[in-house]
Amino acid sequence: MKAKLAIVLFPFNDSTLRLAKQIGVTDVVGNVHPSPERPVWDLLTLLRMKSQVESIGLNLAVLEGAPPMEKAKLGLPDRDEEIERFCLSIRNVGKAGIPIVCYNFMAGFGWFRTSTSTRTRGDARTSAFDYDLVKDAPPTQFGNISEEQTWENYRYFMKRVMPVAEEAKVKLALHPDDPPVSPLLGISRIFTSVEAFDKALQIAPSEYHGLTFCQGCFSEMGVDIPKTIHHYGKKIFFAHFRDVRGGPLKFVETFHDDGKTDMFAAMKAYHEIGFNGPMRPDHVPELEGDPPDRPGYTLQGRLFAIGFMKGLMTAVDSTSK
Repeated sequence: MKAKLAIVLFPFNDSTLRLAKQIGVTDVVGNVHPSPERPVWDLLTLLRMKSQVESIGLNLAVLEGAPPMEKAKLGLPDRDEEIERFCLSIRNVGKAGIPIVCYNFMAGFGWFRTSTSTRTRGDARTSAFDYDLVKDAPPTQFGNISEEQTWENYRYFMKRVMPVAEEAKVKLALHPDDPPVSPLLGISRIFTSVEAFDKALQIAPSEYHGLTFCQGCFSEMGVDIPKTIHHYGKKIFFAHFRDVRGGPLKFVETFHDDGKTDMFAAMKAYHEIGFNGPMRPDHVPELEGDPPDRPGYTLQGRLFAIGFMKGLMTAVDSTSK
């Protein structure tokens, strides 16, 4: 397969980078946490991260997250200043030679779960979502925000950001809303369907605008995963490989070999569309011995997922000759 096996590391240091190299990973997904004190991804920080990754013999392929952009997502005052800082960050990403930024437009809060202590195979802790538990919850401090408002905020944002990404030659890979339910705590979630992504790509048509195919999110939506991979084709810049059991209103995250999706068929679909971008395991259950401080992002579960993905890739290659 042409897909590049990637990983996000917590903690991010020389030791975990060497471990990634040892298990056959080629690409690393960097994460620069946004904060009011650090509203721009500065060039020196990006260059140092890239140099550290490359010193181990790996490639820094993607940055996940974004500089602060809540005002842009919510349509609040001073969003223009925030968008300008986002654009400056994208210019720095381009200067650092990092080709992809994975961003999302989940306003108010990011990925959301009602449990991070649900038990799955072997009593491993995992995360779960049950809409019935929060459907009557009061709105956040931002009040009720309609889908029409969020779409308008997205148009406003992309009109200013996309030309900068094209100039910097940085691909923007839109991540789905997780979970794909709207509204949630009063805030609309607009990227919850295949049709919504089609609309987003039409709003900002560019060879530098595509998506992060978060397979778990699309699985939550209930779509046919291989068919949807073929639907997007070359617009998939980056892939998150994971699975769930259940649907958008109630689901549990699973081990990569224990969900509802035919993972071999999914991997084969990436091969058939000629996907050659980075693909990383996404949320994983917490294995015995993992520290309980980072639900979904523990290291041992990620190692299991990498092995499973390598096996699938090998099987796809052997059946495609």
